[in-house]
Amino acid sequence: MRAGLSFLLALLFFLGQAAGDLGDAGPPIPSPSFSTFPGVDSSSSFSSMSGSSYNGSSGSGGSVSQLFSNVTGSVDDRGTCQCSVFLPDTTFPVDRVERLEFTAHVLSQKFEKELSKVREYVKLISVYEKKLLNLTVRIEIMEKDTISYTELDFELIKVEVKEMAKLVVQLKESFGGSSEIVDQLEVEIRNITLLVEKLETLDKNNVLAIRREIVALKTKLKECEASKGQNTPVVQPTPTPGSCSHGGVVNISKPSVVQLNWRGFSYLYGAWGRDYSPQHPNKGLYWVAPLNTDGRLLEYYRLYNTLDDLLLYVNARELRITYGQGSGTAVYNNNMYVNMYNTGNIARVNLTTNTIAVTQTLPNAAYNNRFSYANVAWQDIDFAVDENGLWVIYSTEASTGNIVISKLNDTTLQVLNTWYTKQYKPSASNAFMVCGVLYATRTLSTRTEEIFYYYDTNTGKEGKLDIVVHKMREKVQSINYNRFDRKLYVYNDGYLLNYDLFFLQNPQ
Repeated sequence: MRAGLSFLLALLFFLGQAAGDLGDAGPPIPSPSFSTFPGVDSSSSFSSMSGSSYNGSSGSGGSVSQLFSNVTGSVDDRGTCQCSVFLPDTTFPVDRVERLEFTAHVLSQKFEKELSKVREYVKLISVYEKKLLNLTVRIEIMEKDTISYTELDFELIKVEVKEMAKLVVQLKESFGGSSEIVDQLEVEIRNITLLVEKLETLDKNNVLAIRREIVALKTKLKECEASKGQNTPVVQPTPTPGSCSHGGVVNISKPSVVQLNWRGFSYLYGAWGRDYSPQHPNKGLYWVAPLNTDGRLLEYYRLYNTLDDLLLYVNARELRITYGQGSGTAVYNNNMYVNMYNTGNIARVNLTTNTIAVTQTLPNAAYNNRFSYANVAWQDIDFAVDENGLWVIYSTEASTGNIVISKLNDTTLQVLNTWYTKQYKPSASNAFMVCGVLYATRTLSTRTEEIFYYYDTNTGKEGKLDIVVHKMREKVQSINYNRFDRKLYVYNDGYLLNYDLFFLQNPQ
């Protein structure tokens, strides 16, 4: 409305000026008046005007008069000049502009808010990109080397180990019965402490192995603490290494998880153990031989001089062969014994030169999954080592799949003697030899095995046993016995486990 009034005043001023110019040129004319129309006072008049009509597009003030068209006038009977002017609707929409300004302000605020979110998202994306890049690099390292390099909170681990050490001291003071178990725990905790210090020095680690060791120790401590005050039976001393002055295996410890095999989770099949050398019985190297992912071909294996080297993945000798088959591998006196790929032949591999020293055909032996163990393929021929030397466990068509045991010359691989059992080999999950006695296992559940059968080559006797063996994963791929430390080395779905054996002290 204000804009309309301003425009009307300008119009009146223009018309007045026009009338003044006309008055100078001729006689005075009657004052005009405007007909009534919205926004204009009808009483407004000119001082003078000539003629009976007026064209608003002529005269002075041309730039303003160009806004109008067809402006006409007339003189009434009283001599008053009247004209009608049609003005365009120029009312300015102030309320609409205000609404527009308010909407624009609201949109501007929303835009700023969303823009700030976008900035935050850009920052987060940048952070996540760095994290993904770091993760990608770590995964690439793991895929190539199967070694996990992460930062360890060594201080936290040290605190946990110290707490366990304090608990062991308390147990030694209050433990009822023999304290040999507690002493053993104390030694294991000391070993863990040394291992953590070595990891911290090298600034690399095997997190899973350390954590599992700590969990296993905590479990043992809890069991010891729970058994305080009970009449704990005295633990019989372990027989002298290499001696068979005992009555056979009567029990087995819970598994000690060493670590995952060096090639990774996908390598479920394989074997591992500790070599025994008669010349250096306490310096046997450790070997790990995972099969390829097909569960059949033995191609790569590693040798470690000490268990610490194995735990830390350092000082390893990685070697390659192209002819090994199955998880029945064994190592004795710096030689590896394998079943030749796709044949019934056996071979001795010199570990110093990584070359085949001798090959022989195992007489009448079935191979290529004819009579392998239950749940484990390609292990028709299974080597074993004990106090008496090198053995091979297999089946023949003549034995109708029952287990056959042969004593081998560890140099020439000639068969020295053979025993036939009544145990069907595919119904057993695995087997091992101790002091000339075959022990066979079978699966009870996904977490337990059972040593259920034995055959004594010294007497020709066989029988049933019921020794429960706990395991980490479902399937056991291989079992190797070491005569020096009297441990079983078990390859369990890619994990390396070991067990302590307990023997009957009075020979029977």
